[in-house]
Amino acid sequence: MSQVLPGDTPLVHDLIGIGFGPSNVAMALALSEHNAQVDREEAVTAHFFERQPCFGWHRGMLIDDATMQVSFLKDLVTLRNPSSEYSFLCYLRSKGRLIDFVNHKNLFPLRVEFHDYFEWAAAKVDDMVSYGHEIIAVEPVVQDGVVEYLEVTARAGTELVVHRARNLVLGTGLRPRMPEGIERSERVWHNSDLLAKVDGLEGTAPERFVVVGAGQSAAENVAYLHRRFPDAEICAVFSRYGYSPADDSAFANRIFDPEAVDEYFTAPDDIKRKLMEYHGNTNYSVVDIDLIDDLYRQSYQEKVLGTERLRFLNISRLVGVEDGPDGARATVRSLVSGEETTLDADVVVLATGYSPADPMGLLGDVARHCHRDEQGRIRVERDYRVATDAELRCGIYLQGGTEHTHGITSSLLSNTAIRVGEILESVVGHRRSAVSSPTSSPVPVPAPAPATAPAVGKGRPVADGVGTAR
Repeated sequence: MSQVLPGDTPLVHDLIGIGFGPSNVAMALALSEHNAQVDREEAVTAHFFERQPCFGWHRGMLIDDATMQVSFLKDLVTLRNPSSEYSFLCYLRSKGRLIDFVNHKNLFPLRVEFHDYFEWAAAKVDDMVSYGHEIIAVEPVVQDGVVEYLEVTARAGTELVVHRARNLVLGTGLRPRMPEGIERSERVWHNSDLLAKVDGLEGTAPERFVVVGAGQSAAENVAYLHRRFPDAEICAVFSRYGYSPADDSAFANRIFDPEAVDEYFTAPDDIKRKLMEYHGNTNYSVVDIDLIDDLYRQSYQEKVLGTERLRFLNISRLVGVEDGPDGARATVRSLVSGEETTLDADVVVLATGYSPADPMGLLGDVARHCHRDEQGRIRVERDYRVATDAELRCGIYLQGGTEHTHGITSSLLSNTAIRVGEILESVVGHRRSAVSSPTSSPVPVPAPAPATAPAVGKGRPVADGVGTAR
C-alpha cells in the first residue's frame, strides 16, 4: 500500500485502462470525442496498457472467408454516436470501398475486414496506449485514511513505468479454455492458435485432423482444414447429433439490445437464469445455418462419390489426448454405448471456447475492498462500476466478466459502443460529485507529460497520456 509522502508529486490520470482490445479501443474513442467537445478543465485524462506489441484481436481465427456474426452497425461507435468519424463506414470511405460495400448488400463483413477496421480505429488513438506493457501490480494510495488513487506498475522488458489513476477500466478479455487434463503443444492446439500454427504444416502431407467442439469456431475450423488440406481426413467430435443453428431471428436478437441490459440487471436471479436458458442459443455452441448446410452438403457429396474425408463423431466426447513427436492420439468415447475409439492424428484442434480473465487477479490488495454476492461473484453496479468499500474512492469498471449482472452482452461487440458511453458518463459524473462535495479534496488534473518523465521522489519513469484498454 502506497502512502503519499511530502515532496511526492506523481502525475494522476482520471482513468487507466488495462488491456487494449475492441472494448477499450471503443473506450478510447469515446474519450477522444468527449475531450474534443469540452474545455480543458473538463477533459478526461487517461492512459491504456496492452501486453501485446500491437493491436490484435483473435488473430488465429481470421480465416479468409469467415464473417462477423454481428451487423457492421454494431461497430465501436455507431450505436453511441451515429455521426462519429470512427465508424466502420468512415473506415470504408478511407479505404475507398464504401460504394463497393454498399453494393455488396451484406450486413456482415468478413472478420478479416472488421479486424482491419479495429486496427484503423486503434491507430487513431495510439497516443493513449502503451503497447508491450504487462501490468505487474496495482496498489492503493492512501490519503487521510482513504484510497484516493490506484498506482499501476507496468513492465516493458526490463523497464518499469508507474501511473496513478482515479479510475481503472479493466478490459482484460478472454482466455482460451482447454479440457481438464489436456495441455496445448505442437500437436494439440486451441483453435485460437490455428492460423499461427497451420503454416508450419506446409510441405508435409497431413493425413488426419481431429476438431473438437460444437460451436461456430469448431465448424469453421472443420471447413477450413477440409478445404486447405484436400487429401486429409477431418474428424469432427461433438456431444450432439449435429451442429445446432444460431438463433439470429429478429425477436430473439432483442437479447442484445441496450434496453435488455436494463431489464436483465433488475431481474430476479431466477429470471436471469431463465433468460440465459431461453436465449443461450443466440451465442453459445451454435453455428450459422449456412455453414451447417455447406458442411452437410459436402459430407453427402463425398458419400455419393465414395471419397469421404469429412467424418462426424457425434454424441461423443474427447476423453484423452496422448501427444507424440509425430502426431497425437485422441481417445473418443460414445455417450450412448461407452465404446471408445482411438484416432491417430497429425493435429488435434480444441475449439473448446474461452473463459473471462479474472479481473480481480490484477488488483492485489485492492481486491479486498471489492464486494461480492452470496455466490462469491463480484458485485457490479449498473454503470459497470464494481461495488466497493466507502474508503475506496477510486472507481473500478469492468468490460467483461459481468454476465451474471448485465447479461449475455457482457463481453460481446453488440453493446460495446453503448457500454463505454455509460462508463464514461459514470466517470465524469463521479468526478463532478467529488468536486461539488464539501468533504472531497480533489487533486487538479495535470497537463500531459512525456512518457518517460520521472516521478518526483520515486526515481522511476512515469508514462502519461490519454487512452483506453481492453
